Amino acid sequence: MAGKYSSKRALTDKEEAEIQKMIASDPDNPEITDKQIAKGKSFAEALPELAKSARRKRGRPPVETPRKQISIRLDPDVIEKFKATGPGWQTRINEVLKKAKV
Repeated sequence: MAGKYSSKRALTDKEEAEIQKMIASDPDNPEITDKQIAKGKSFAEALPELAKSARRKRGRPPVETPRKQISIRLDPDVIEKFKATGPGWQTRINEVLKKAKV
């Protein structure tokens, strides 16, 4: 019956009743009862070790000497050449400046 009902319009009472009847008659996926819901546990309660391992901190890990964000004006051809070398081009600019001992 896929495609019989459209999400672009509201279902009629008859269509809704038909859908509910199909849901109730599915032996492989019965509706959960209030009693089953009351016995339910959260993921963290049911599998605490797995939940703990799945948690992770957001963002990059802290570094000893964090870099400072600044604004710098460079010639377009310099930027194009570094960008053409792929990801990490800003790090490579930093390395070139370090080697120059500026």
